[in-house]
Amino acid sequence: MNEHPSKRKEGVEGRIRRRSGKAVASRRVFAYLAGATATIGILAGVLVTIIDHKDFPTVGDGIWWAIVTLGTVGYGDIVPHTGWGRVVGAVVIVVGVTFISFLTATVTSMFVSADQDERTAEAETLRASREAETQAMLQKLLDRSAAMEAKLEALAGERPER
Repeated sequence: MNEHPSKRKEGVEGRIRRRSGKAVASRRVFAYLAGATATIGILAGVLVTIIDHKDFPTVGDGIWWAIVTLGTVGYGDIVPHTGWGRVVGAVVIVVGVTFISFLTATVTSMFVSADQDERTAEAETLRASREAETQAMLQKLLDRSAAMEAKLEALAGERPER
């Protein structure tokens, strides 16, 4: 019982949120999505084989069906006919569509992020260039101002006071 009290209260949902947040932040979300989807495919394949053994005589057939259904292809070569088999099928379809949505969003996000990084770098280079230009102009003005002050002081020193 060394676990912090807040971690015990957090529960499964909190741990999933925390881990998924870390996965997104570290850009390893694809590996987690693929792993979760493969796990769900295998579990759904085994489950549908147990539930609907008539339509899925082997675990291999069940896993094949689950993978095809997760990929939203649905060849139709093997389909569940029992009520519970269809419930498993509905869950697998929803998970498959969700996976593809997350995958699309992740890839799009990576492209957008790369584009933003490139634009930010270009803007920073331009800003640094303009800043250097401004500094050079200011230095030139300071130099000219100092030269004018020196000439004015020299002129003031040459004239006799009235």
